[in-house]
Amino acid sequence: MKSIYHGLDDPQFVSENLMGPNVLKLAQELTADMNLEKGMRVLDLGCGKGLSSAFIAQKFGVQVYATDLWISASENFERFKHLGISDRVIPIHADVHALPYAESFFDAVISIDAYHYFGTQPEVLDRCIAPFIRSGGQIALSFPGFKSEDTHRCLPEAFFKSWKAEDLESFHSCEWWRQLLKGEKTVSIESVTEMRCTDEAWNDWLASSNEYAIGDRDAMNAGAGAYMNFIAVKALKK
Repeated sequence: MKSIYHGLDDPQFVSENLMGPNVLKLAQELTADMNLEKGMRVLDLGCGKGLSSAFIAQKFGVQVYATDLWISASENFERFKHLGISDRVIPIHADVHALPYAESFFDAVISIDAYHYFGTQPEVLDRCIAPFIRSGGQIALSFPGFKSEDTHRCLPEAFFKSWKAEDLESFHSCEWWRQLLKGEKTVSIESVTEMRCTDEAWNDWLASSNEYAIGDRDAMNAGAGAYMNFIAVKALKK
């Protein structure tokens, strides 16, 4: 992948730090129409190895709080130092159910390839995320899903070449997410749409040498990708 942003133009570095479909391409599309300005505080929730945090900090000049449960803050700090952005990206190790931030602290929250792990129950935005966003603050979520809810109810055989049914339990359609999210009381859901870069993001991941990417290839080569998408949710804190 070629990036115009300093520090993210090394294809090997990007490939080595992917944890799923190319988060840089997902981040670029997700943030394309967001109003992010220098000096804003942005929460990158479920940041993984911090590629999305680096992208957001470099493109928009914002202060990013790179928060993840699976990857340690120390590990991400070393990566941010390598990228020369440790003054703009603060690594935090935390669970979404116990975020260590002040109320109304953030101007925006972004979450890429993470929300489906913890957000499939009602009012997760209300309880766990919205309290930390100022009034009028932006929310942008991106996560994998299915083009049709029928796929969730009856998984095609192609999926079982790489995954078990429980691996895909949190994958749902845009309409399923619209119905779930309309119950949120403190945020206004602006849109729930399919992302255009789904195929590109997946192809980059499958081409990597990551053992999990290699494990995903059988299902995707058998046609599982035809049923899958990435979903983008845009919302505003009331």
